Amino acid sequence: MGLLDGRVAVVTGSGRGIGREFALCFAREGANVVVNDVGVALDGRGGGDDPAAAVCKEIEGLGAPGVSGVPNYDSVTDFDGAGRIVHTAVEAFGKIDILVNNAGIERDRKLLKMDEPDFDAVIDVHLKGTFNCTRHAAALMRAQEYGRIVNITSSAGLRGNFGQTNYGAAKAGIMGMTFVWALELGRYGITVNAVAPSGATRMTEALFERTGNEPPPEENPALNAPLVAFLASEQASHVNGQVLGRTEYGYTIFQHPKQIAWMWKEGGFTPEEVARNFDRILGQHLQPVGMVMPTSMK
Repeated sequence: MGLLDGRVAVVTGSGRGIGREFALCFAREGANVVVNDVGVALDGRGGGDDPAAAVCKEIEGLGAPGVSGVPNYDSVTDFDGAGRIVHTAVEAFGKIDILVNNAGIERDRKLLKMDEPDFDAVIDVHLKGTFNCTRHAAALMRAQEYGRIVNITSSAGLRGNFGQTNYGAAKAGIMGMTFVWALELGRYGITVNAVAPSGATRMTEALFERTGNEPPPEENPALNAPLVAFLASEQASHVNGQVLGRTEYGYTIFQHPKQIAWMWKEGGFTPEEVARNFDRILGQHLQPVGMVMPTSMK
């Protein structure tokens, strides 16, 4: 018996990298999977191969009884195309139980070198793509009163990362949508959580190329999949509106942004009073920005 026996999952951007590991893990756990991937390069341009079909062949090769994968090539950036992604699951397997919003691209630039098309392209895939697919899937999940939605965020959005204005903005926005959807959809038996994974993939290979180091074993992207498979299961019905992650061999949970200190004065402050009191009351709680890298990568 697998954790996802009889379930139907859609995993966007699952032809390579971390998404591929999600799709294969789901299949091993008994789920039929729609493998969505448009087969483009890392920056969202070009591409002529067929990674979605390759992953479906891998699923077939697992030999799991009654489990199969079907490819889909629509772009998450197109609202109607996102509908076709979701309905591929319905047409092939009769329903959709699980949606993992994983599709992503990168166009890293420092702010003063980033062009509008670079910003828009990344926002369209990550942020708008997550909305598009969820908007279609949630309606079907509500009708069946069951669903699991896992949004893929990143520490680049939760903490910030140099050169990733577009990517960080999209991933922070995904966190915000996760909170809203958890509130809206929880009453229908649908959970919505976010995961900030880590792993050596096309998106991180430049980091290792600069350092000349090989990715360590703990950067295997497959290590993310067990956590996401759990969140996609019936056993995670009590987990909703959470942001989780992975660092090395460990899984983590992020604290939601919240007020940690305040200064108060009857009638409010003048600018001079704010300046006089800020460091004494709020300044002692200033927090660092930037991603915290695993010890093995420092």
